[in-house]
Amino acid sequence: MSHKRVTKRKAIIAVGGVAALGAAAILLPQANASQDGGSNDAASVKALKAGDASDLAAQLQELLGEAFAGSYYDSDGQQLVVNVVNVSGDDNNVIVQAKKAGAKVRQVENSTAELEAAAKTLKADATIPGTAWAVDPKTNKILVTADSTVTGSKWDQVESTVKTLGSGMATLQKSAGTFKPFVSGGDAIFGGGARCSLGFNVTASDGSPAFLTAGHCGVAAEQWSDSENGEPIATVDQATFPGDGDFALVKYDDPNTQAPSEVNVGQQTVAISQAADATVGTQVFRMGSTTGLNDGTVLGLDATVNYPEGTVTGLIQTDVCAEPGDSGGSLFTQDGLAIGLTSGGSGDCTAGGETFFQPVTTALEATGATLGDGGGGIGADDQVGGEEAGAGAGAVDENGDGVDDNTGEAIQGGGDEAGAGAGAGAGAVDENGDGVDDKTGEAIQGGGDEAGAGAVDENGDGVDDKTGEAIQGGADENAGGQDQSGNGLEDGSGVTESH
Repeated sequence: MSHKRVTKRKAIIAVGGVAALGAAAILLPQANASQDGGSNDAASVKALKAGDASDLAAQLQELLGEAFAGSYYDSDGQQLVVNVVNVSGDDNNVIVQAKKAGAKVRQVENSTAELEAAAKTLKADATIPGTAWAVDPKTNKILVTADSTVTGSKWDQVESTVKTLGSGMATLQKSAGTFKPFVSGGDAIFGGGARCSLGFNVTASDGSPAFLTAGHCGVAAEQWSDSENGEPIATVDQATFPGDGDFALVKYDDPNTQAPSEVNVGQQTVAISQAADATVGTQVFRMGSTTGLNDGTVLGLDATVNYPEGTVTGLIQTDVCAEPGDSGGSLFTQDGLAIGLTSGGSGDCTAGGETFFQPVTTALEATGATLGDGGGGIGADDQVGGEEAGAGAGAVDENGDGVDDNTGEAIQGGGDEAGAGAGAGAGAVDENGDGVDDKTGEAIQGGGDEAGAGAVDENGDGVDDKTGEAIQGGADENAGGQDQSGNGLEDGSGVTESH
């Protein structure tokens, strides 16, 4: 597992393997700014980043209530498409509000309640190892998949159950592979002869450093090492598999371990700003110890997978490839949103296949952990060294890029020397995650002359614990206010080796 060491052990979210060049190229800077536009008949439909679409979908689900029947992200048009049912009378006012919020609204036949009822029927009558189903809001149906082991009477049973739901409620497809958790023996993180991948660094509810990985890894071994036959560095605190998810919280044995919120993808490091719910249609990236970096699209939500070991519910279905050893690895978006943990699936990165992921948001909620260095950090109305900072490690605007969508300027950190990530996100980054202006090559300023993009101290809040003042990012020195270790400490503060 690739990592850097400092005097206080610093664990990087990094997994072995060479990053796929195609996926890595996509992670480079792209024009993704939010703006009005789109081809819908409603002029208010907006072009949105995937993260913004996810936030808007959650808001509209609450607004629409029973009329909401799912949503998905149209990546070509950069639009959020929201399904609605039974729209009439006063409900039309709600639809108007949804359109004004920037979504494209379409009427569909199947309500959320009807889709959920169909899923319950499948659970009762088609829970057979090798089957899976998930809601596909694009088709407004449940997508049922049976792998290569489902044959003969088992296939007949699944097919018959799908038919009883009606042609407009579900579709059935056959997978060439076999559904299985992607765990193997090899390298990356090791425990009990198994190899998995580290997902995201988090802070446990008691304040100790930890990381998330797959639950089937957590039940396979209690202690984990970052090298084959190496000494254990972390111990499983809690794990769920099978059942309501596939996730484990693993605490680092050294309480001084520094666990920054970032993913090392081989060619670059992606800063992870926050956890987010998946949206169908969103482009996502997966990092794993076997196959490195790969990308694909979210296909379905609330997926149920019947592994040979048991049934797992509440997963995300994608077309991102994965192989044994990738289990637990991170699923994230280009703009640094943590989405999922690799669970399992069928196929490989040669033939392709289906892959399922544990949502990070539900794993955090279940374990009580927070993402990265203590989670959200200082909010937009909190104080940093006196005046309103609006930043700190994790201060972001609604779409998470620290940039005012109306003016295009960085959100101000509350003073000429705010420094500590002012106007940025967790780690003060621009769209490509490096905190450097792609046109000028200079550090992005965080709301002041000496802001620096995301300068942080050891505890990640960008404030000098002795003086209470913001640490200066030094626009003329380190791009982004960071030293070689990427933690904002001076080079002499403890970096002993990098490998």
